[in-house]
Amino acid sequence: MGPVAAAKVPPPPPAGFTLVEVLVVLVILALAAGAAVFALRGDDRDRAAREAQRFAGALEHAAARAQARAETLGASADGDAWRFWRRDPGSGRWMPVADDDVLATRALSPPLSVTPLHYAGQPVDVGTIVPLRPTGRNEPFAFVLAGGDARIVLAADPLNRIAVVPAAAP
Repeated sequence: MGPVAAAKVPPPPPAGFTLVEVLVVLVILALAAGAAVFALRGDDRDRAAREAQRFAGALEHAAARAQARAETLGASADGDAWRFWRRDPGSGRWMPVADDDVLATRALSPPLSVTPLHYAGQPVDVGTIVPLRPTGRNEPFAFVLAGGDARIVLAADPLNRIAVVPAAAP
């Protein structure tokens, strides 16, 4: 018998992805990212409503904390952000609350803004600290959150319940 002919083995397919496969994946990712941005962006009214609910929850939490810990807390708003304060019993000075993530300073992205509206029936200036007493008996107060064509009033009653009410733009 003669020499046995070696069987030809086909070469292995090249490793990796083809250019077409990579481009298809990139197109799918771009479409998904565009849909996510569109869904999350929302309009000014949606963003204002979410921020108003977040601020209302923080105000209620602060009022409950003031009672539970027998400390005087306060809330302020200066247009760009809202802040929570604790009154130092020794000096009587307001100090930023630093030990509670819910009461951390919250900066708003434009076009949203938040300002105090009134306290105890009287108008108040931007940046005024609205106190939340340890007794739980607080004067009614309100803040307004606005942005674009949205305007929402957060009004607190003496029992520390916060009503979030869409309001007509001025």
